[in-house]
Amino acid sequence: MAQLGKPFYTGLFRHGLDDKNRMTIPSAWRSAHEASDTFLATPHPDGYIAILPPAEVEKLHAKIAAMALTDSEAQDVAASFFAATHAFTFDKSGRIALTDELRKHAGIDKDAVLVGSMTKFNIYSPELWEKRQQRMSGENLGAAMRRIGI
Repeated sequence: MAQLGKPFYTGLFRHGLDDKNRMTIPSAWRSAHEASDTFLATPHPDGYIAILPPAEVEKLHAKIAAMALTDSEAQDVAASFFAATHAFTFDKSGRIALTDELRKHAGIDKDAVLVGSMTKFNIYSPELWEKRQQRMSGENLGAAMRRIGI
């Protein structure tokens, strides 16, 4: 993890949920944050849980704040998005609790896969992660990397 103030999220971690639907976030991902930092967990339309760290939350906040109150579609999107979004901080043990709605959306029962994507991270069911990996294997990954310019 980078120094405090410029975190990045890389790697893949497999974790189980405890009986209170809590899961431990990797210490490398927590180390650049204060205990009081607020993250957002939101259901992604592709079937997983997107976790937005404070820097991404700030960007989203600015976008939402700039929306006109008279833009009905934008207001509807914001209402739907934030109705399903959960704000959280890590507990003393570095865990977060997944709401029943988020777990249901992502198809997560007891096991989950945490995947870094540099500026944020995502939580997948093992089954969805396997499907995504199959789709992005071999030359498919190379072609996608060339398409997006990395």
